[in-house]
Amino acid sequence: MDRVDHEKTLPTPGIRSGWPTAGLAWLIAVLFILVLYRETLRSMIDIWARSDTFAHGFLVLPISLWLVWRLRGSLAELTPRPDLRVLPLFLLAGFAWLLGEVASVAPLSQFSLVMVLILSVPAVFGGAVTTRLLFPLGFLLFAVPFGEFALPVLMNWTASATVWGLRVSGVPVYREGLGFVIPSGHWSVVEACSGVRYLIASLMIGTLFAYLNYRSLKRRWLFVGVAIIVPVFANWLRAYMIVMLGHLSGNTLAVGVDHLIYGWLFFGLVIMLMFWVGSRWRVDVDSVDDQTKVSASVAVHQSAKARGSVALAASLVVLSVAIWPFAEWRIGENIKPDSVRITPIMPASGWGVAAPLADWSPRYLNPSQTSATTHGKGADKVGLYLAYYRNQGDERKLVSSSNVLVHGSDRRWFHVADGRRQITMGDETLDARTAELRSADGMRLIVWQWYWINGRLIASDYLAKAYTALYRLLGQGDDSALIVVYTEKTDTAEELLRDFVATHLPSIRSALSTARDGHD
Repeated sequence: MDRVDHEKTLPTPGIRSGWPTAGLAWLIAVLFILVLYRETLRSMIDIWARSDTFAHGFLVLPISLWLVWRLRGSLAELTPRPDLRVLPLFLLAGFAWLLGEVASVAPLSQFSLVMVLILSVPAVFGGAVTTRLLFPLGFLLFAVPFGEFALPVLMNWTASATVWGLRVSGVPVYREGLGFVIPSGHWSVVEACSGVRYLIASLMIGTLFAYLNYRSLKRRWLFVGVAIIVPVFANWLRAYMIVMLGHLSGNTLAVGVDHLIYGWLFFGLVIMLMFWVGSRWRVDVDSVDDQTKVSASVAVHQSAKARGSVALAASLVVLSVAIWPFAEWRIGENIKPDSVRITPIMPASGWGVAAPLADWSPRYLNPSQTSATTHGKGADKVGLYLAYYRNQGDERKLVSSSNVLVHGSDRRWFHVADGRRQITMGDETLDARTAELRSADGMRLIVWQWYWINGRLIASDYLAKAYTALYRLLGQGDDSALIVVYTEKTDTAEELLRDFVATHLPSIRSALSTARDGHD
């Protein structure tokens, strides 16, 4: 009786002709793709291994394969029919990969690789098979280590929510940037407090839970929305509770390793509660194959329209993705030597060389060359910092979430404010990013910064990446630099910076252009 019930739950009809050939052709095509894009795959695995935020990446492929295995009965009823109409999408995904490589945007390259692997399924097996496997294939996107771009926003939200909670609780709070002071001590929201780990983990687990427990698309999307919102609010509550525990205990609780332990225990409790509530609306299915009956007729209809040889489809898949690593290699042939020399910026008329203004410099990683000088005008001082980047890649790139004015773990300097402003100098108007920094002993700095991308001054991260990609595609290299000017905060600080930029910007541009052209 047990054996009969099992066969009724998981029907195993005979596998239709075409599956062994299609499966072998697809496997060979995938192996070729992974060899061609091995560096991108290696970069993903490296991030999984070193980052607690993205360690779940190791689980994505096994879970996806298990989801496919659950559908083996319904898949066996279909006949693979290659669909060559998806080949233009391969070209689009391959070009996106190339853009990610030339602009040093690793997530774009990684998403593109995963999309190429996903698209190989309809190309070789056809629309019917792909329709049955939409969720297992889409689940592979969780393998891409993506989401750190949200860190600044989530950190700011967490700080705002925590401060609001403390004030409602009657605790006096003075906030400045991501740091705040209460009677029992000083607290600061750092990267680990942003909640991005909770959010990414909850989204992946919540999406899987919704797929396995609901049949209605409305319920599935609703639960995914809950899986996004709940960890954000839970992290705010977690941060507030940790600060209150430290405050009420005289800073004997929740201030060391137990800070993180309490956080994960609380997150686990919240996720369990979310799943318990979500399971009350669970819809049981009679069999695994029932989950795909709604789309079966459409899928078969699509499959009937598909034409093409399995071997031809697999070959075209490999050819359509092989051109992009070749293109990237050709672009890389124009690479310049790593060595760079920045001509020292001499003081303009009315300015002179001065002693260092402060023991601070931007935290930008692995530049090809740097230059730090201090210029004085009377009793006033302006610091100038240049960081030059060439031959950018995963380990060396100008625009990165790791490159900041002040790192969150810095206990000497604190980033307390951000802004934007336009600076008019004669006929030229420049957009600049601004910041205010505060030292532990109370000194405050006003900071202006730009990106120099092959001669063009840019304030936006996204535009900087776009122009870097454009210049590399045009064969002009990826030479870029960070320009930072700063001075002590006073009533005349902005006027002083404007004067400095107006008188020194021509020589700064000339020095950077000379560094770029020095090895042509």
